[in-house]
Amino acid sequence: MKNRMMTIPLAIAVLMTLTGCGGAVKYPSYYTLHVPPPPDPPLAEGVHASLAVHEFREPSYLRRGIVYKTSPEQIGFYNYDRWAVDPREFVTNAIEDRLSASGKFARVTLYDGHSDIDFVLSGNLEKLDEIDYDGGVKVEVAISAQMVRLSTGETVWTSSVSEFGTVTKRDVPAVVAEMNRTMDRAIQKLLTPAPAPATK
Repeated sequence: MKNRMMTIPLAIAVLMTLTGCGGAVKYPSYYTLHVPPPPDPPLAEGVHASLAVHEFREPSYLRRGIVYKTSPEQIGFYNYDRWAVDPREFVTNAIEDRLSASGKFARVTLYDGHSDIDFVLSGNLEKLDEIDYDGGVKVEVAISAQMVRLSTGETVWTSSVSEFGTVTKRDVPAVVAEMNRTMDRAIQKLLTPAPAPATK
């Protein structure tokens, strides 16, 4: 009986510790990347080539959360601030939308392994980082891509870009907002001029 009476206060103490002594439980905040939608595609004549966009790759650490770097060699993650969508999925879809709106292809889809398309575009989201060294707070977005002719495996177009943006307020919403602006510039530069079907 004595042991049981001692167990109850101990359980209450543990419960209070786990709930922050009765305080509110902190829940994570989720953020999404966002860029302006592309304009309506122009009316294209004589366009027959089809393109599939392969899911972009990314460093595995980007899947763990919103990244900040305190030095070129050290990275950290915010404990309660996370991405709602994997950044590589966002980049893949954004680039598919931009290429669909370019009017340079008769059809643009996500790559599903089928061979009934003419070209495949693939790439890497290489950096999506908050930079907290060398003075101030910045963000860096780096993307590379290449397009190959599916029938021959020939690379017909390549592009890469690295863009920086300055964060004016030291909080996560401001960092994410600047990542969005910098991501938009990076995608525009990556696809300017937009890849077009190469002659055989």
